[in-house]
Amino acid sequence: MPEQDRLTSLDCNCRAVRQAARTITQFYDRYLAPSGLRISQFGVLAILASKGPLTINELAAEFIIDRTTLGRNILPLQRDGFIRVKPSPFDRRSKELHLTETGKKRFHEARKYWLEAQKGFEARFGGSRAAELRGLLHAVVDSDIRPAAATLN
Repeated sequence: MPEQDRLTSLDCNCRAVRQAARTITQFYDRYLAPSGLRISQFGVLAILASKGPLTINELAAEFIIDRTTLGRNILPLQRDGFIRVKPSPFDRRSKELHLTETGKKRFHEARKYWLEAQKGFEARFGGSRAAELRGLLHAVVDSDIRPAAATLN
């Protein structure tokens, strides 16, 4: 019997990565809970804090997610005054996301919980294994299995 015929859903790379992603997300969310942010929201604030204002399309590309999913992530941040959506000065049809002063403050407060999560993950999983995992995951993102940007909606 060819090896491909012996494969089961337990051998699915996508399933394993998604299970790991959910496990790690839940781990980080527990650490971030005192900040009132989820790791997905913290990530948006972190990108805006480091890169400055970005259009919705640019931010979606950073996370490799569609605009609809990004929209669900930014609505609570906008509602709570952490980000502001403004028309782009370069293209009025585009909207830019700006980190507010309140958002900067919340990001810096939450960062200490994120650092604890980083340390906690590495203490449990191992620092060198965590670095190797990040490297492997970055290699997947950079590989040719990633669809062309035009096919991401």
